[in-house]
Amino acid sequence: MTVKYFFAALGVGLILTSCGTQESEYDRYYEQGYRDSVATARANAPEPAPGTKTPTAPKAAAEQPKQHPGAMLIAGSDCTACHNNQQKLVGPAYVDVAGKYEANDKNREYLIGKIKEGGAGVWGQVPMPPHPNLSNDDAGKMVDYILSLKK
Repeated sequence: MTVKYFFAALGVGLILTSCGTQESEYDRYYEQGYRDSVATARANAPEPAPGTKTPTAPKAAAEQPKQHPGAMLIAGSDCTACHNNQQKLVGPAYVDVAGKYEANDKNREYLIGKIKEGGAGVWGQVPMPPHPNLSNDDAGKMVDYILSLKK
């Protein structure tokens, strides 16, 4: 019987907390106060000393060099825990992989399979975990990026 009451209380608590999404007067007041204090601090900031450089805004998206889609996929995955572009970590560096495999369709398909199925023995006995949920298209973009690093 106590388990039933526990789950009932838990459900009621979740419902009550999900309903309380409105911002309170307290929050609005202090948030506005913070914004005002930041604006005042910026307005009263001292001028930089003559001859010093002031920080510039980041380049607009159109001016920034486009990053390879495969590099972005690798950065957002767990690959960087074991691999690096230039130096060996747990697994080989990407430049070493690019140096070992010529950029052709056969090697591309082989490396896509290695990413998706995992394995061990090619670069040592530490196994690479499989990534079966990764699409062939995304794995292909990753491989294309890695093979583009060949010197």
